[in-house]
Amino acid sequence: MESSLSYLSLPLLIFIIFVSFKLILSSKTKTRRLPPSPPSRPIIGHLHLFKKPLHRTLANLSSIHGPVLHLQFGSRPVLLVSSPDLANEIFTTHDITFANRPKFPSAKHISHNYTTFVSSSYGRNWRNLRRIATIEILSSHRLLCSTEIRSNEVRCLGRSLFVDSAKNEAFTKVDMRLRLFELVLNVIMRMIAGKRYYGENAEDSKDAKRFKEMVEEATALGGASNLQDFFPILRLFDFGGVQKRAARLAATRNELSQRLVDEYRQRGSSEGSKKKTMIADLLELQPAEPEVYTDAVIRSLCLSILQAGTDTSANTMEWIMSLLLNNPQVLHKARDEIEKYVGLDRLIEESDLTNLPYLHCVINETLRLYPVVPLLVPHESSKDCSLGGYIIPAGTMLFVNVYAIQRDPKIWEEPTKFKPERFEDGKAEGNWMLPFGMGRRGCPGEGLARKVMCLAIGTLVQCFEWERVGTEEVDMTEGSGITMPRAVRLEAMYRPRPKMIPVLQKL
Repeated sequence: MESSLSYLSLPLLIFIIFVSFKLILSSKTKTRRLPPSPPSRPIIGHLHLFKKPLHRTLANLSSIHGPVLHLQFGSRPVLLVSSPDLANEIFTTHDITFANRPKFPSAKHISHNYTTFVSSSYGRNWRNLRRIATIEILSSHRLLCSTEIRSNEVRCLGRSLFVDSAKNEAFTKVDMRLRLFELVLNVIMRMIAGKRYYGENAEDSKDAKRFKEMVEEATALGGASNLQDFFPILRLFDFGGVQKRAARLAATRNELSQRLVDEYRQRGSSEGSKKKTMIADLLELQPAEPEVYTDAVIRSLCLSILQAGTDTSANTMEWIMSLLLNNPQVLHKARDEIEKYVGLDRLIEESDLTNLPYLHCVINETLRLYPVVPLLVPHESSKDCSLGGYIIPAGTMLFVNVYAIQRDPKIWEEPTKFKPERFEDGKAEGNWMLPFGMGRRGCPGEGLARKVMCLAIGTLVQCFEWERVGTEEVDMTEGSGITMPRAVRLEAMYRPRPKMIPVLQKL
């Protein structure tokens, strides 16, 4: 009997401490003018209201209760913003205040104790990583140097599709999600380490499979999806094996990225000197500043770019192709533009992209409807601040619902309709968009992502005819995740355009 009471007393004591903490916190915030808040429940706060996908649930809450809300995710206070004016104020006036990242316990292992580029809070470590990423890896000059890589990989995709279609006289079915993921991974891996994981002359197919699994696992573990991130009591346990999974994933990622660094060191004096890559460039800088360009920093940047760049770009291109299949008149208009400025005797090149404004309109309209990260990566306030007449306490997690802002009927005419023409001739100027974020924590890879997407989609439109599988429209249901994937992977029917066969035969 005594042992049973002893067993029950610990959870009861923890519960009492937790409730007491909440009451003390509540008494301190009563005098502050917080944003409005929907009805909540004890302990869990507003978590009972949420259904997947989260960005839609939060958009519905904002439409009922207002564009700025104070929510409670268990023990975490949350600021939800669905107003372009307030979002603009956050990323300008209060940019430094909201430059931190919340420390989710579930992400501790895969973020190397919150020191990676994406997870690190504002400070010396983050500024160092940001400087290296923007200057040494993703600057305009660096992207110009890697033009040939992107061009070559997009041509490899075109050649592969053409060869596969030669087996059939009619249309051929293709798994677009798989092909687009392979394309982006090859581009980024070649820029980082000079290796191809898919297609001709591919290396380490086992590593390619492992990396794809790592991207999916990291996406599943990330974001606001683990209860232990919001309930301190649960951190004493490991429900669902989240910590064990994260630790295994971190070890696998470290092993893979360190092997990429070690491989370059082993071949650096011969092959490495001819093949300029991100790892090669950073290792060349290492002897002069070993405390800055450590192996840990190089590994971290490799993983950050691979993780953030592959899934986001591949998902967006899958949405683009889905929209084009459901709107063939847009596809034909984009194709006509390419034929006018590029012609039929060669493939589209990056240098042509400035002459293809409608293709950019298609990309922009897709990013408006299906932003890369619909809630942006969460921010956290480092001190109290005033926003829209409300007081936002330090330590408040911030969600900016880009999905809701970019579909706001007060801003956009026919907001749910796919209409690239809204961006022609500056018509949408002043209509606020931020699919890649804004301010200090804005995505530095936007330039690379847009180049890959424009070149790849332009080539697919130029070289092939596309149809849906069956007569029904492509299912546009949104899946759950930080990067908003499609709920159903896209399959499409294609065949080479007769006018482009002579060009494809030369690839």
